[in-house]
Amino acid sequence: MTEIVMDQTPPILQGPSDKERKYDRQLRLWAASGQAALESANILLVNSGAGTVGVETLKNLILPGIGRFVIHDNALVDEADLGVNFFLDDSCYGKPRAQCLASLLGELNPEVDGDWSPKTKQNDSLGSLLKQSPLFTAIMYTYPINHVELETLEQYSKEHKTPLIAIHSTGFYSYFTIRLPGTFPIVDTHPDETATTDLRLLSPWPELVEFANTMTKDIDSLDNFEHGHLPYVAILLHYLDKWKATHNGTYPSTYKEKTEFRQLVRDAARTDNPEGGEENFDEAAAAVLKTVAPFSLPSGLKEVFEYEHKDPIQERSTFWIIADAVKAFYTKHGSLPLPGNVPDMKAQSKVYVQLQNIYKAKARKDAAEVLQTARAIAGTGREVDPAEVDLFCKNAAFVKLINVEGGGDTAPLGSKERLQQVLRQEMANDQVAEMTLQPMSLFPIYLALRGLAHCGNASSDKTQIVEAVTSLLSDNLSSEEYGDLNEKLGNVAEDLARAEYGELHNISALTGGMVAQEMIKIITKQYIPIDNTCVFDGIRSRTQVFHV
Repeated sequence: MTEIVMDQTPPILQGPSDKERKYDRQLRLWAASGQAALESANILLVNSGAGTVGVETLKNLILPGIGRFVIHDNALVDEADLGVNFFLDDSCYGKPRAQCLASLLGELNPEVDGDWSPKTKQNDSLGSLLKQSPLFTAIMYTYPINHVELETLEQYSKEHKTPLIAIHSTGFYSYFTIRLPGTFPIVDTHPDETATTDLRLLSPWPELVEFANTMTKDIDSLDNFEHGHLPYVAILLHYLDKWKATHNGTYPSTYKEKTEFRQLVRDAARTDNPEGGEENFDEAAAAVLKTVAPFSLPSGLKEVFEYEHKDPIQERSTFWIIADAVKAFYTKHGSLPLPGNVPDMKAQSKVYVQLQNIYKAKARKDAAEVLQTARAIAGTGREVDPAEVDLFCKNAAFVKLINVEGGGDTAPLGSKERLQQVLRQEMANDQVAEMTLQPMSLFPIYLALRGLAHCGNASSDKTQIVEAVTSLLSDNLSSEEYGDLNEKLGNVAEDLARAEYGELHNISALTGGMVAQEMIKIITKQYIPIDNTCVFDGIRSRTQVFHV
């Protein structure tokens, strides 16, 4: 009898692990794959100046659980640090700032490994740290930074394809710039759920046509329950066939025709039932404008298809192999692989599940074709992960390239010419904004902060900052353009000179949160990071993104 009872006892249900409970909210954002990428990340912070904004950024990376961090900071803790940095206390006075920060930041998340540098004055330079440490996933540095260390970081970034993030916070103003190693593709962009709906009503495949015909056969003789539970996909396919029969085999294309078609669907709803109408027909009418539309290639994916490779190593990466396979699919079929998701709709449960299975089967078939093509492109000895192909096919319409160098008359990123181009565009935009009472550009703030960093002197005055900006822009601006620029730079430069490289903790904390958010996007390769510079005006509480 005991054995029988034991056999009938259900297994013990396993609840979430301690780590899943700890990171529950963020797992909902970037899933287990994103968390795994985060936990394998190795981050370097080269801290300088007041040293607050970099620490605030690092705090927001330690809390969600990066794998390891290193702080390189040559400063000793002084009274100014104790007044502006929450991660230092009186016991830290006179000690290496990197050591104290690493210790106190490490208390936020014991699962994160932390280290600091320099521990000795001999052979403990930034260059030796980079050589001795495991490969860094991303590197942050704060202004002011000496030119030798900056060149060392840029060389390391170029050699190891490591993202480099520059952060500058002074007074009420801040900005950060993300330099990515070449073109950076994002597949898992997390588009809105409703945006990914692709029902293919204008190009249905045989299984979907058969389903719709079966459901709507003798539609007028169906009882009220069955008629009121027809899925709107079947309803629309049925009345699209009727429309084609009376319109020379064409689908409704103009807004006027779609409005007429929508009314045709509405008029087919029964009103003699207890509800006085039918919800499924209302859903069908509401979906007409969005779903009865010919396919057009999304701009982001078009950019991927037309991208010209400059790096042969990049061209052979898995992303580009799959992208080429999807391009071949599009060329052959005139459409993208089906995502396979079906929106909620009024229908009987068994019918809805049947419809879901039809879409999922088609999606699997399309993904299998793309996988076969990708493996042929990759060649023997190179495996293509089916999971990566499935993800690409599901999100193909929303794939995004970041850090793409412009063609034609667009100057290279980071060049003086690029600064001039962006400045002229922003000045032209300001003329329109002034007439329409819109906010003015924040580009003068970026230029003034760049000028302050170029001066490299905490006691720089307003004139020195403006002169530094002028040297950054070279001599290609007209006297009129310089006049407009100097006027806009004046107030910002005066505020920066008054701050003397000092940081306000609330501005640095907010900036640190923004930088950490963008770094998480880069580490997890999910969501779309800014491209490539974000400026924050703490006086007016505004941000603006520039591609410089």
